Amino acid sequence: MKRTIVVVETPSHWPLQIPGVEVVAARTYLTDRDFSLPRQIRLFNLCRSYRYQSLGYYVSLLAQARGQKTIPSVTTIQDLKTPTLFRTISDELAELIQRSLAPLKSDTFVLSIYFGRNLARRYERLSWAFFRLFEAPLLRVTFRRSDEHWEVRDISLIGTSEIPKEHRSFVIESAQAYLERPAVRMPRKKNLPYDLAILWDPVEGAPQASNEKAVRRFSSAAESLGMATEIIGREDYGRLAEFDALFIRDTTNVDHYTYRFSRRASAEGLVVIDDPDSILRCTNKVYLAELLDRHRVPTPKTLVLGRESRDNAVRRLGLPCILKEPDSSFSQGVTKVETSEDLAFQLERLLERSELVIAQEFVPTTFDWRVGIVDRKPLYVCRYHMARRHWQIVKRVGDGQRQYGKVDVVPIDQVPEPVLQLALKAANLIGDGFYGVDLKQCNERVVVIEINDNPSVDAGYEDGLLKDRLYVEIMSVFRSRLDRRKGMLK
Repeated sequence: MKRTIVVVETPSHWPLQIPGVEVVAARTYLTDRDFSLPRQIRLFNLCRSYRYQSLGYYVSLLAQARGQKTIPSVTTIQDLKTPTLFRTISDELAELIQRSLAPLKSDTFVLSIYFGRNLARRYERLSWAFFRLFEAPLLRVTFRRSDEHWEVRDISLIGTSEIPKEHRSFVIESAQAYLERPAVRMPRKKNLPYDLAILWDPVEGAPQASNEKAVRRFSSAAESLGMATEIIGREDYGRLAEFDALFIRDTTNVDHYTYRFSRRASAEGLVVIDDPDSILRCTNKVYLAELLDRHRVPTPKTLVLGRESRDNAVRRLGLPCILKEPDSSFSQGVTKVETSEDLAFQLERLLERSELVIAQEFVPTTFDWRVGIVDRKPLYVCRYHMARRHWQIVKRVGDGQRQYGKVDVVPIDQVPEPVLQLALKAANLIGDGFYGVDLKQCNERVVVIEINDNPSVDAGYEDGLLKDRLYVEIMSVFRSRLDRRKGMLK
């Protein structure tokens, strides 16, 4: 039976008596072999300090090494030291924050969160939202209002000595409620050995890496291989430690919640596709341009332009040419310019958003090759044809609508060898995750356009040839990596 323990520096000074919970000294937990059994302990780390290499830090660090569920985790401790993350949280929870704090008259507010709850019922939803993001037993969030808009200014952990005496009975009640509540995670099916989270949080009108039918097929494939699956969304950040693996099926970007999920999953020891390094490398076109050039991977003529270097683009590339925002995706942020005047105008517009812009030779083709590669092996190949009367595979029309060119899947043994070899060379520069390499072919010339992490897999398109086997092949990578990791931990 799983034990629930609270770890503190000095148990004799512990002010709360929670039924069914052992209170253990931090030094005892760190040195006594009785506490080293994996997954037999649920641990609440309530040490006074979590600074680097303190007792509190080592309690969470060793709990993670022992495979035990600990709150807070080392990742949460590190996240709470990242002020830039607070701004992201403010944006993600903006509506809930403004609605919850609107009645307040003062311009500052401190929210004390005890196991996901607050003394005032009107702040329960807000408290639970922050607890899900930063799963820590005792949490303090400081808000400040500026120009009628509330923002998060600080998030920190509350020491037990800071709990007012009049709050202690509520803290005990909240702890009991948390410990007794049913697990949020769906039960494992047929006692499957692993738990896989699929991050898929569709937003209306926004492009997705997979449609709903494809997500269901990924789930079925995973479960056929012994991995229980759950579809999670952006509100489940604090739950990542519940899983063994994470598969991201939402559009990724460094300045996006998907990157935070990938970083945290990687730090928690999950098998994650795609990993944070792959997201960082693939989503920035400036990085890709430098990487491909350094390794002599053929690409269209490419320039990295800043304000001081933009004047020679026409002479070096000719017209028309292509301008790309560094973090463009799904053909968004990509502009074709026909004249010198248009080039100057578009460059000025793009350089207001980014210090650097990609300018690239225009290579007209009727389709782009897409080679899907997972674990350093080609899995499928598609031809993405240009949208009708357009130079891209996606054409935007009124009211946010999109028109797509047709997609056909090509057997790998019928793909030109230079296309396959160049795609593999490019993808291997990124890592061993799941990538979609886009290439153009003009007669004998083959060039890489970009490498995409987290490439599109939509039911009825990329799976047109392999059908269910495509999903099984990708899920097999998770299973084999989980088995290897389990073997190394024995």
